[in-house]
Amino acid sequence: MKMQWALIAGLVFALLTGIFAVINVDSVQVNLLFNTVQIPLILLILGCTLIGGIIVGSYGIYRQYRLQRENKQLKLRVSELESSATSQSSLDSFKTMDSLDSNESNRLLENDSIQSQRKGNPTGTL
Repeated sequence: MKMQWALIAGLVFALLTGIFAVINVDSVQVNLLFNTVQIPLILLILGCTLIGGIIVGSYGIYRQYRLQRENKQLKLRVSELESSATSQSSLDSFKTMDSLDSNESNRLLENDSIQSQRKGNPTGTL
């Protein structure tokens, strides 16, 4: 919707500029620093409008390129962070499994020593 309004505004501006240029058809003297020329005002108005459009369009293209490059860099950074988070979570899960295994083996040893003491083995070994 925003692009449609921008297109409509651009067309209205072009129409007004065209009407303004057609009304002013007299020749004017233009000083180009090194030379002075006589050109119709309509060409001067249309030429300046064209140069302004080229400048604004160039800036828009540059800005779009810069945003696309930044977007690409941020996507790479996100994928790096996701992969590091995945590897970190897998390491955490291995650490958790190791701690669970060591806790389970400690519990089994305690149970064996308690059962051996019940059977009359005072040293707690089998």
